[in-house]
Formats: sequence, structure tokens, C-alpha cells
Amino acid sequence: MLKFWKKKPAADVRPDATSADAATQASAHDALASAVVDGEAISPPSPDTQATSEAARPAKRSWRERLAGSAFARGLSALFTRHPVLDDAFLDELETCLITADVGIATTTELVERLRERVGKREFPDANALLATLREELVARLKPVEKPLDVGGHKPFVLLMVGVNGVGKTTTIGKLAWRFRKEGRSVLLAAGDTFRAAAVEQLQTWGARNDVPVVAQGSGADSASVIYDALQTARSRGADVLIADTAGRLHTQSGLMDELAKIRRVLGKLDAQAPHEALLVIDGTTGQNAIHQVRQFRDSIGASGLVVTKLDGTAKGGVMFALAHEFALPIRYVGLGERAEDLREFDAAAFVDGLLPTTLGNHA
Repeated sequence: MLKFWKKKPAADVRPDATSADAATQASAHDALASAVVDGEAISPPSPDTQATSEAARPAKRSWRERLAGSAFARGLSALFTRHPVLDDAFLDELETCLITADVGIATTTELVERLRERVGKREFPDANALLATLREELVARLKPVEKPLDVGGHKPFVLLMVGVNGVGKTTTIGKLAWRFRKEGRSVLLAAGDTFRAAAVEQLQTWGARNDVPVVAQGSGADSASVIYDALQTARSRGADVLIADTAGRLHTQSGLMDELAKIRRVLGKLDAQAPHEALLVIDGTTGQNAIHQVRQFRDSIGASGLVVTKLDGTAKGGVMFALAHEFALPIRYVGLGERAEDLREFDAAAFVDGLLPTTLGNHA
């Protein structure tokens, strides 16, 4: 993938590595033109190469195409096929389907009881009418947390990425960097996960792919120091966004949670409002365990937004409704696949559209 990039002489990314003249360049892209990978600076691909790469990409798949194959979506769709008659058996199975998908007891009970009352009053002439109401009810529960992230309010906007091991945090950072670069923003990455072996190298690889510089130190370095240096660099270079990785940690490990608190304090010495967003990445396949993670991170370090990954193919996609009901934290992005463009801004209507057909007999 990197064969078309020409290597330049090695260059470290440090707060003092950028001169005052470079910081005043008219183009932010020129000021951040080299990404550091394993001690080597890699120049960006040519415009012709980028255009060829974009043209070769397959068409972007819709939310329905991404989610319709999930166990949650299949279960809901099959329910209407098996129960063309709206009766107690249908509602009981709907309740079981929602609870199994980790929608949550409180949300499920409230939703099903509302439908049961209306079925008893014969308000639905057929199953399609109930389907339309169910879609509306589900969208209404997610709409309040549909709040896209705005990184334009500060410069640099400091985005602190947190989450436990294995949720796709570093991959999400790479996808966010790609997204911000597509928006024309200059981005800097901070390799603050100095705890996990190869985490720095993994982030540097993402930086190379996206033509984004990475501030890094050796394995075992103080995470707060790395991110502090990165903020100094971002300010001197006039970067728009700083995305800081942190150690993937178990939310039950108080020592590592204390490290996140230290990062906040250290950043506050340069910018009293930093980080401007503490984005918690959670794995959508973990179901109710995600609830415990969000509670701990919110209470410990003030997580202010969520990214829910791996929603395509999971049977536990209902956790989105449980998260909205329990915390009301903004869901900034969701992961619907492996490609960079599969990290989508959360859209409540599109999400529900991926779970349920528009009408019975129409699953397209």
C-alpha cells in the first residue's frame, strides 16, 4: 500500500522541530507534510495517485446493507414474517427479541407496553401499521443522542481517545484521521498508548496511510508527557485537530484510570479546556458489558461522547438503545465495517432503517 510514497531523510516529530517560519506557512497541509513511521519521514502520494485510488474504491454501502445482515436485524424482520397476526404471542416474542439484543429491560418494557395498549385498542389495521409505529418509537429513543462532533470550536481541537483493549480504538483513530483529512483539516496524532506492545508502531502505520504526522516516544514512556509534547507541536504548527491515543485499559484498573486523570491535568497546563472531547470507544458486540464500561469511564474521566464499533453482524446492536436510555451521552460515530468510510456519523433514522424493513415483504 505504501509503495508509491518516496522516502525522505529521517526526521523526528518534536515540539521544537518546527521553525517559526514553517508555522506561518499559508498551507496547513504543507506544514504537516511528513508522517513519521519507524524513524522515517514519508511524503504524501501524488494527486494523480490519490485520484486513482479513490476511483478504485467500491461504492459506499448503505446503512441497510451494512446492518441488515446482523442477527438483531434478522431477528426483528423474521418476527413479523412469523406473526402476521398482531396478538399477545407476537408482542411476547418482540419483547424477547429486544431483551436478547440488549435493548435493556426498562426500554423494552416501556416500548412493548405502549404497543400492547394500542394493539388492545385495535389502533393498528395491520402489521405494516405496527411496523411503522415501532420504527418511529425506536428512532425517537435514539434521536436525542444523535449529535455529530464539531471540531471547529477550538484550534487545535484536542480529542482524547479512551477505551478498553480490543474495542478498535486505534483503528478508530486512523479512520477519524482519514475523515478529518478528507474535510481539509490538518491533523496530528499522539501515540499515548505506551503500555501495549507495538501500539506506537500501529498508530504510526495509520499516520503513514493518512499522511498525518505522529508524535511518539519509546515504549514505556510517560503517556501524559507524550500527549503534552503533541499538544505543543500541534499549537506550534497550527494543526486543526490533535487526536491522542491512550492505553487500552480495563475499566476496573484504578491505576490506569488515574493515568487518564493525569493526562487531563497535564493538558490543562497548556489549555484549560483540553481535552475538548473525551471520546469513549466501545465494542457493540459486548452487549450489557458496554453499560458498565461507559459508567466507569464517565464517572472517572468524564467521557463526553461515544463511538460504538463492530455493529455490522452483531446480535447485540440493541445496546444502542440501552446506552441512550441510561446515559444520554452523544453517540458521535458508529463502526459499520472495516474500511475508513465505514466509520459513520451516527444517524438514528438510518440506524433503525438498517434494522427493520420499510414495509413487510420489502426488505430492500
